[in-house]
Amino acid sequence: MSKSVGKQASRAAVWVLMGLLILGLGGFGISNFGGSIDSIGEVGDEKIAVDSYARALRRELNAQQAETGRVVTFAEAEAGGLLEQVRARLIGDAALDNETRRIGISVGDARIAREILEVPAFQGTDGQFNRETYRFVLQQNGLTVAQFEEQIRKDTARSLLQAGVMAGLGEPETYADTLYNFIAERRSASLIRLDAAALDAPVPDPTEAEIAAYYQTNPAAYTAPSIRQITYAWLTPEMMLDRIEPDEALLRELYEDRIDEFVQPERRLVERLVFPTEEEAAAVMAAITAGESTFEAAVEARGLRLSDVDLGDATELGIGGAAGAAVFALDGPGVTGPHLSDIGPAIFRVNGILAARETSFEDAREALVDESIRDRAARMIGDLVNDYDDRLAAGATLEDLAAETEMELGRIDFTGEPADGIAAYESFRDAAADLAAGDFPELLELEDGGIFALRLDADLPPALRPLEQVRTEVAADWRAAETRARLGRQAAALAGRVATGEAFDALGHPVETEAALSRGGLTPAALGEALFDMAAPGETRVVTAGEGAWLIRLDAILPPDPDDLAAGFLRDTIAAQAGQGMAQDLYGYFAQELVNAVGLTLDQSALNAVHAQFR
Repeated sequence: MSKSVGKQASRAAVWVLMGLLILGLGGFGISNFGGSIDSIGEVGDEKIAVDSYARALRRELNAQQAETGRVVTFAEAEAGGLLEQVRARLIGDAALDNETRRIGISVGDARIAREILEVPAFQGTDGQFNRETYRFVLQQNGLTVAQFEEQIRKDTARSLLQAGVMAGLGEPETYADTLYNFIAERRSASLIRLDAAALDAPVPDPTEAEIAAYYQTNPAAYTAPSIRQITYAWLTPEMMLDRIEPDEALLRELYEDRIDEFVQPERRLVERLVFPTEEEAAAVMAAITAGESTFEAAVEARGLRLSDVDLGDATELGIGGAAGAAVFALDGPGVTGPHLSDIGPAIFRVNGILAARETSFEDAREALVDESIRDRAARMIGDLVNDYDDRLAAGATLEDLAAETEMELGRIDFTGEPADGIAAYESFRDAAADLAAGDFPELLELEDGGIFALRLDADLPPALRPLEQVRTEVAADWRAAETRARLGRQAAALAGRVATGEAFDALGHPVETEAALSRGGLTPAALGEALFDMAAPGETRVVTAGEGAWLIRLDAILPPDPDDLAAGFLRDTIAAQAGQGMAQDLYGYFAQELVNAVGLTLDQSALNAVHAQFR
């Protein structure tokens, strides 16, 4: 068993390493630092190479960029603790490498060769290992053959040690069952809902004193958000449309370029089942024609699924030859064959017919005009960028740009939320959020090809709006709160009657029942929280929310549904995640203990040298 685990772990290490090389480092070109700087530190006798640290940093920066969709600067990574995380991981790996050497765990050349030969990135066009491709891929990622093979040797040996440390660590069943039973527990309840109609008398309008008191005790509800007063100049393709006349020749060219979109031949929804020989295909087709079998049964008999034989919406030309002609000769859905396809004898099933569609130039013209002039407007704006940049660099203000160019001036009280106009653009909202007082206006791009520049005029902190501005809102809120309070008192009175022995369904109000509810299955959220907060059947709670109140009684506490596949998956997921968490913690503690035992030294000058390449 341990041999199998070790083999899988070593292979995983190679694939991970290759993935990091090809995806994480492509095109970066980490260079050797040379000179006397060859490591950022040591764990025992194991050095942490500066190149390894640089590659790890680049890999993490690329991962952050892929996750966030924007370039993460080195300063942001440093402030976010990314550097410390990378160093901690490399220190842990070095500690394990030091330990594998101390206790004599090693991997032979034959194992390394087998791992390398199976990496697709090192294979040529014939699917076999190609030494020149191998060297080229490594060279592109700043590695020599010796460095790479030594890294695989270390990774494989390290994975064997990790497997040994975590061997026998199973899933924490008791923990998983406890958490699963809590999450997937179900409850049944009876509810009485009270709304404004249940009041003895309507809630009156609030007095001025009541409005003032409610306003003073709930200031957060009437406080305006912080506002950034911003002046901007912008130009979008939309603003340029009325200045552009459509070019008929260009429209015709655009129509021809996209003719496949406007003129589509008849297509059919087709499935193709291929056989080794024409005799087998003919026998299956005969059985289907005689009603002794079905196309679905034939697919299943071949060990396939319908998705495996689905060709989607195919054209006669796409199927090709006599097979295509036969498929398109069918008057409707049906099966035909056997016919010779490009991969062997096959039977075909047609599931639907999509009629041919042709949109004439005249019918498509309006859409083409809009697209072409918008594209031309965007290109015209692009041609103006250098001129506008030069004006800003020469000291022109936003007001100057608006007066002297096609750009338009505007002002906005920006709160950070999407709004009409320029605030509808995410690029503007991002720039407005990052803008600082004194920033020099620069041209930035909008998502539709437009451009803008902006200036921060003032930052206004959150401020309580005057009562005169929000009087109507305060009055409505007071009325809702008063309604809720009165209904809550009524519901509490009903709860008191239940406590003295009255039956729940004899309180004079309609009773709703809910059976086997899961967490989150009862709304509003406060009602669901109250249901799962009660300890024993028969307990009641009063819940108020919005302009209503509820009296809820817990009727039954039920275990998770054993037939619910989703619940079973949840239990397995909890167990797996808990097991992985324990394994990671154990590995972390073991690596840290190794570091403590042999000691750690870091070279700050080497770290600074690496960091300098990223700044």
